[in-house]
Amino acid sequence: MHDYIKERTIKIGRCLVETKHTVRTIAKEFGVSKSTVHKDLTERLPEINPELANQVKHILEYHKSIRHLRGGEATKIKYRKTRSPRSQEKLVTVK
Repeated sequence: MHDYIKERTIKIGRCLVETKHTVRTIAKEFGVSKSTVHKDLTERLPEINPELANQVKHILEYHKSIRHLRGGEATKIKYRKTRSPRSQEKLVTVK
């Protein structure tokens, strides 16, 4: 494994532990793909630094456990923004 890959893997691991950002956010910060970040964290990091890899593993498991909640919240926000003005008006009932 090349030295620059080892350095990137350790930097990504430390960044995840310090900030607890998602893989997607970290990929944008480092200018690499989500797949690369995931491979660095799950395959390469345990070989380089097992202690850091264990901390990263717990964070990734937590993110995986709440992803259905984050997805539901994102969908809720999306549809609130795209709602038509007519549906936002209150309906008046006649008695």
